[in-house]
Amino acid sequence: MIIFGECSVCTSLGLLVLRAGFGCTMLFAHGMGKLLTYGEQAGQFPDPLHVGNENSMLLAIFAEFFCSILVVLGFATRLAVIPLITAMAVAALVIHAKDPWQVKEMAVLYLIVYVTLLVTGAGRFSVDGWLASRSAKKQASPVE
Repeated sequence: MIIFGECSVCTSLGLLVLRAGFGCTMLFAHGMGKLLTYGEQAGQFPDPLHVGNENSMLLAIFAEFFCSILVVLGFATRLAVIPLITAMAVAALVIHAKDPWQVKEMAVLYLIVYVTLLVTGAGRFSVDGWLASRSAKKQASPVE
């Protein structure tokens, strides 16, 4: 057993923990709340992209709720993190730009994780990993 050093199973397990932990936290702590309070909150939601308050909130819900589900599952992970990266960059650099570090820190932490997942992908323990291994097996099998 490898305790320290390179281990693809260990890396994939780490990516699973990262995806599940941050994905579920974003989903339940941020996305679910926005989804459930859309009717009451949409009119006052910040509009940093100048697309309208309601549309800004819909974009945030799409990223924080729906894309988070994809991240947790590890399905289309690199595509799913792009809206999340955008949302966290806007949160940290625009919405909380003048706030103290403690206020924007959480958005920056999410941003770091999502950029990491963009670079690494979901890992072996994901729908993406399963699809890749299935595709590799089909390519390796002899044609009849």
